[in-house]
Amino acid sequence: MTEQNKYPAGPRGVSHFNPSRRQLLGFGASAGIMAWLGPSGGWVEQARAATPPAKPTGQVIVGLSQEPTIFHPLLVHIEVDEAVYFNLFSALWRVDPKGAFQPDLVAEIPTVENGGISADGLNWRVKLKDNVKWHDGTPFTAEDVKFNIELIQNPKFIAGRRAGHELVRDIKVVSPTEITWRMEKAYAPYPAILSWTFLVPKHILEKETDVNKPAFVNNPVGTGPFKWVERVPGDHITLTAHDGYHGEGPHLEKLIVKYIPDLTVLYTQFQTGDIDYIGLQGITPDHYEEAKGLADRNVMPVPQPFIENIAVNTGLPVFKDKAVREALYYGMDKKSIIEQIYYGLPSETESFLPKQSWAFDPDLPKHEFDPEKAKKILDDAGWALGSDGVRAKGGVRLEFVNSTTAGNHVREQAQQLLQQNWADIGAKMNINNLPPAVMWGDYWMQSKFESAMVGIGFMIGPDPDATDFFASRSIAAKGGSGQNTTQFENAEVDGLLAEGAKTVDIEKRKAAYKKMQEVTRTELPYLPIFQYAMVSGVKSKLEGFTPNVNVQENCWNANTWYWSAA
Repeated sequence: MTEQNKYPAGPRGVSHFNPSRRQLLGFGASAGIMAWLGPSGGWVEQARAATPPAKPTGQVIVGLSQEPTIFHPLLVHIEVDEAVYFNLFSALWRVDPKGAFQPDLVAEIPTVENGGISADGLNWRVKLKDNVKWHDGTPFTAEDVKFNIELIQNPKFIAGRRAGHELVRDIKVVSPTEITWRMEKAYAPYPAILSWTFLVPKHILEKETDVNKPAFVNNPVGTGPFKWVERVPGDHITLTAHDGYHGEGPHLEKLIVKYIPDLTVLYTQFQTGDIDYIGLQGITPDHYEEAKGLADRNVMPVPQPFIENIAVNTGLPVFKDKAVREALYYGMDKKSIIEQIYYGLPSETESFLPKQSWAFDPDLPKHEFDPEKAKKILDDAGWALGSDGVRAKGGVRLEFVNSTTAGNHVREQAQQLLQQNWADIGAKMNINNLPPAVMWGDYWMQSKFESAMVGIGFMIGPDPDATDFFASRSIAAKGGSGQNTTQFENAEVDGLLAEGAKTVDIEKRKAAYKKMQEVTRTELPYLPIFQYAMVSGVKSKLEGFTPNVNVQENCWNANTWYWSAA
């Protein structure tokens, strides 16, 4: 969700696996995404105006329109859960707003230069910090890293992501702070995948009888800056400072994640001061002008990688026909959605990648709103108009349900416009919106929906690999591991994903992802609408808040937040 379109060129001609600080970024982080800097340097580069407190003090209430519900970060989950994960758990390393990796659980980022990775990218040696403890006081060791990778590889475990991890072989614990493994083949996105792989404790989870429904989720233990206190379903989650944290901070005594599904109520509570930071979907565009004038608030569009789409379930008879998907796209009045409903804040797109990605293709065919062309496509494909105004072919009516999060009045307006658009071409769209926990549970993950209005960040951190969303093996409804919920199967895309992941040559990777964008733009498993310009709001005295286009939620660095006394 960002408007920036500046990115420096990535390294060229890389013919070997060389994850030095610069080349490591070539996997996908490479100078590829520039963080939004805001007016005159903005949040990212602005020096702190105050000094952090000597000990954790005060609290921040984070307001989100969706409810975090999965508290095991390796299980299948959705974006909102990351707001909790970044604060409860830790990864080996994290990605900063400029796309560079920073140590978290590791003592140093493994590179060819420091001996962490062999020149061919196959042999890894990872050195861990020696002062990390789980929230219950148990030392974090290399055994935990081994346990996590092997858990993800377990075929009985419903892993949120296996891509990359499934290539790890011969894991050996050298010492409590050192671990080695071998990759079956070099895999360019793996460093980015590891930056999003939050680790869970072996000493607790190895005792669980059901790996997919562990008691752990009711009282999760991590190594992050905050510890679990409570969850009140439908209302809030409370975290408290972990005084044994291995990194900076935390400077806050408490972090409260509050769930408010109605976006108008969410904004009102930010307006009145009951919420300190309003994130994820942020402030709706219709409140933007008013919000900018609020006293003691910083309100402005911030970068996020999400693309708003209509996802269509290609496993259903009505959407198997490419002609239907193409006609719906021609029949979509994207311009009115963006300009009238979203007040011109988002930018129209044809790609699943944000404009900031080094792999983004700006030359994809531009969308045309052409209802007459849509009708002709359907006529030519044999979808005949019935007496009730709805088309049908071979006993299948061109009628489907569209769902999204209940309480999102802006999306509801867009749905109503699309309902009219598509009725004009003989397609009947019925609206059935659901509470977030239902909408993004099995209904979405197991492809039980018909069509959905959804914002998706298809990348892995700063890497453009989208295996989880487009690979045939990522269809959870067919036993795969991933989020290919549209059940899209395309041999060419499978090949392009494999091609893009096997080399670190930026130009070769770019060519593969460019071609892939062309295929997905033609096949349309997702009808792309826009890239978000999410309007974020935060109280002006909250120091340390830093938007990051490379993460799913801007609570990523809440350990550095604190209140200014000024």
